[in-house]
Amino acid sequence: MLNRVILIGRLTRDPELRYTPTGIAVTQFTLAVDRPFTNSQGEREADFIPIVTWRQLAETCANYLRKGRLTAVEGRIQVRSYDNNEGRRVYVTEVIADNVRFLESIRNDDSSGGGSYGNRDLPLNRDDSKQDPFANDGSPIDLSDDDLPF
Repeated sequence: MLNRVILIGRLTRDPELRYTPTGIAVTQFTLAVDRPFTNSQGEREADFIPIVTWRQLAETCANYLRKGRLTAVEGRIQVRSYDNNEGRRVYVTEVIADNVRFLESIRNDDSSGGGSYGNRDLPLNRDDSKQDPFANDGSPIDLSDDDLPF
C-alpha cells in the first residue's frame, strides 16, 4: 500500500509552533495549492491543505517559513477524528510532512536561502545566516577532477 503526497503552494499564515506535554515540537500551517484549471468565471481556485510537522522539522518550519512563502511539502495523508463540544464526531484530514522544501529565498533581514529540511537534516542557526553560501553564485569554482565523486 502507498500513502504519499507531494504539494507545492503558498503558506496562508505563519506556522504555529506548539509542544506536546512530553516536550515534542509540532507545527501546523496551511498550504494554498492552485488547482490546474479555472472556474466558469475564468478564475483559478485553490485548495487549502492543513500540514503538520513534528520534532526538529517543526522547529525549522516555525523559524524559517512565513505567510506567502512558496513551499514544497512531501508526506502522507492522515485522517483523525475527535468528539467536539457538542458531542459530534469531527474528522480531520491533514498531511503529515516528513520533508519540507523552501522554494523561495527569504528577503531582507531574514536568514537563509532556499533549502530542504527533513527528519535527518539539521536546521540552520540564525547566527550562520550572515555567511551566505550562495554569495558568489555564478562565479567559477576551483575544483579538480579528483574532488568529484564520479
